[in-house]
Amino acid sequence: MTSQTAPTGNTPTADQIRRAPKVLLHDHLDGGLRPGTVVDLARETGYAELPEADPDKLGIWFQEAADSGSLERYLETFRHTVGVLQTRRALVRVARECAEDLAEDGVVYAEVRYAPEQHLDGGLTLEEVVEAVNEGFRQGERLARENGRRIRVGALLTAMRHAARSLEIAELANRYRDAGVVGFDIAGAEAGYPPTRHLDAFEYLKRENNHFTIHAGEAFGLPSIWQALQWCGADRLGHGVRIIDDIEVREDGSVALGRLASYVRDKRIPLELCPSSNLQTGAASSYAEHPIGLLRRLHFRATVNTDNRLMSHTTMSREFEHLVEAFGYTLDDLQWFSVNAMKSAFIPFDERLAMINDVIKPGYAELKSEWLFRQTASTSGSGGPEA
Repeated sequence: MTSQTAPTGNTPTADQIRRAPKVLLHDHLDGGLRPGTVVDLARETGYAELPEADPDKLGIWFQEAADSGSLERYLETFRHTVGVLQTRRALVRVARECAEDLAEDGVVYAEVRYAPEQHLDGGLTLEEVVEAVNEGFRQGERLARENGRRIRVGALLTAMRHAARSLEIAELANRYRDAGVVGFDIAGAEAGYPPTRHLDAFEYLKRENNHFTIHAGEAFGLPSIWQALQWCGADRLGHGVRIIDDIEVREDGSVALGRLASYVRDKRIPLELCPSSNLQTGAASSYAEHPIGLLRRLHFRATVNTDNRLMSHTTMSREFEHLVEAFGYTLDDLQWFSVNAMKSAFIPFDERLAMINDVIKPGYAELKSEWLFRQTASTSGSGGPEA
């Protein structure tokens, strides 16, 4: 195992990774439910289509379905989670548990996205959906504090790229921008549904000085990234992993960046990379082969994310553990990813800076000091001169 950066010896333990202050920018609310909660909500709401009624078996089913290689089966997983999220009570509970689960995993700041238009079957309005989720996030933040954890959660409102409500959702995000919503997103199948179909929404958000990210470069490749940036003006790229297609690694080890990759790096455009999810969708064959290794070495604005914690059976800690194992990353590397993410968040600059200087850097400094004292204790034997 070789590190992509000069080793400092502070390779983190699993416990240290869990306690490290982490930042999450790409996480789907309907992809992060607890299996037991899915079963409970199905019972409460009368949803009768779950493939398994036992929480443990259901959790395994979600993971296996997501790993199946079948897009149809993968999408079916969201049919079930969205199916139980059609009431205010369900949305509040799932948002509350999301904040609690992330805080328990050491996440100190998270932006969690969801599509309000997918939660209207039970009679809720778009506004009621947003207010329910915001209430749940605030409850989760309070419960986390009571349990000795700190987290701040912002919502990203997602429009579905195959639908025609993107401007409406963008306007909704703008109305709630000072009430828990930090930005906008579009998601869904990239092929056949380019982001340029939603230019009116992006132009509206730019006029309103609002923030947005776009799912791009996950499966479709460089044209999706180019359109998201040069036509739509995205602040961040949701995934963006296919930027690797514009980078050539020569036989002698030298690297040449194409014009789009150079632009993305030069402009410090954040990449919301999701390693486990990318393996499921075929963007890489293993963690060791994931483009994040090269992108980190080339100093792209790379961030690490979970995407769908339920479907990928993952957490931020697990994502970091995989990368530590694959690339020999140290606490310095994990801090680099976390600071990158916090710099790229959709909250005001002074608040981002405070999180970096008052929470993230001190948290990693404490973990590094633990390593230093362990090293000192292990090298100071009992063979020295007696007092």
